[in-house]
Amino acid sequence: MDREEYMKKALELAMEAYAEGEVPVGCVVVSDGKIVGRGRNRRENEKNALAHAELEAINAACRALGGWRLSNCDLYVTLEPCPMCAGAIINARIARVFYGARDSRVGACGGVINIFEEGFGHRPQLVGGLLCEECTEPLKEFFKNLRSR
Repeated sequence: MDREEYMKKALELAMEAYAEGEVPVGCVVVSDGKIVGRGRNRRENEKNALAHAELEAINAACRALGGWRLSNCDLYVTLEPCPMCAGAIINARIARVFYGARDSRVGACGGVINIFEEGFGHRPQLVGGLLCEECTEPLKEFFKNLRSR
């Protein structure tokens, strides 16, 4: 699979979240060409501020690979990670992060701040805007519907 195919897998998870009334964000972690972790937003249903797509995918990848160091992994997420998720990415030592839509409100990979440019011991490579339109549309639709309620 190529980068766009992995992001499409993350988008499928985002649409599952959307169908359950969650902010449509999906994430996959890839190691050696294989998806080893999947996640999607579940904050509303789990009533848990920590139930972000990235954290769920990182947790699943750690279980699948048998350790917390994900230094040979790439993470694909439909929305730019927040500070909490960016911190988890740093702590998991993920090599590269690909995100779709920019988050100008809480994005920690360039939207508000780029945590990866700070002085932490690990700095993942970052690629933003992968399938940006496809990742942005469900978010726009979700928040438009939310405001109209």
